[in-house]
Amino acid sequence: MKIIHILIIVALALLSIAAGLAKVMQAPQEMEFLQSFGLSKILIIVFGLIQIAGGVLLAPKKTRMFGAILAASAFGVSTVLIFVRGNVAFGMFSILPIALAGVVIYQAARTTHNKSLNTDSGDAGAD
Repeated sequence: MKIIHILIIVALALLSIAAGLAKVMQAPQEMEFLQSFGLSKILIIVFGLIQIAGGVLLAPKKTRMFGAILAASAFGVSTVLIFVRGNVAFGMFSILPIALAGVVIYQAARTTHNKSLNTDSGDAGAD
């Protein structure tokens, strides 16, 4: 199960970084798509940087939850725009990275919760 979790994190990080790089490097299709919704070049680059940051922050355990939240948020915005455009098939496929981010967020929260329970029970015996 741990290997699957690591693979999910790696896949999500790579997807987030790749999507962000396409925006930062101003890929023509990305630019055309996002500019059709009124986003300026600067906003598109900032959006891309947020996606890249989310992908990078997925690597360390300490920042994994924040990275997953950033990635999920960015993928969520993109997915909404895809649905608004009327591309239901691709929109449905675009939900997958959001679901993967949800799994990472859940696991990170569970790990944090378990650590706090272990710390609390360990302190009680020290008195």
